[in-house]
Amino acid sequence: MKTILIHGLGQTAGAWNKTAELLPQEDMLCPELSAFIGGGSYGELYSGFSGYLDELDQPLFLCGLSLGAVLALNYAADRPGSVRGLALAAPQFRMPKALLGFQGAVFRLMPEKSFAGSGLTKKQMISLTGDMARLDFTPSLARIECPVSIACGERDKANISAARELESILPQARLTVIRGAGHEINSEAPGETARFIIEALRR
Repeated sequence: MKTILIHGLGQTAGAWNKTAELLPQEDMLCPELSAFIGGGSYGELYSGFSGYLDELDQPLFLCGLSLGAVLALNYAADRPGSVRGLALAAPQFRMPKALLGFQGAVFRLMPEKSFAGSGLTKKQMISLTGDMARLDFTPSLARIECPVSIACGERDKANISAARELESILPQARLTVIRGAGHEINSEAPGETARFIIEALRR
């Protein structure tokens, strides 16, 4: 079974490095989402990402943070037989329109060079956040069959409510709150994040 680590918006695959060092190394992949983004729409990103997963030996264990968690949820709902387990960090299943709108407005004010470390251009980032505001996976959550492990940083106020709500909706879901951590638990708390993933793999 392959483990796929999926980074968040504004991150690159390298954001998983510290956590990945603490995980079993066999059959672990960490794709760069910028390879799938195209013009910047969520549809293009998901199409490229899901096509990448479809080419791998399955079933898969998907571990995603933020945008990565959204992609993992989407794939598990579309192809329930292909996913053995989910580990979702700071997940959203019904996108927070106001937050994404504010984020997009901030991105518009930022110079292009500010996006250099994200793997995306300013235009792609603005397009993606705007497109994602329309996403709502609530109707498709019931199709997810595998065990679901959820983690959220204690200080991640923007996502903790959604994490708790997702746990309440999915009977097979368990939530872990990472003490003292904010949004990017894979880089802020790699030890705790690795323990969370290892426990999820054992379910």
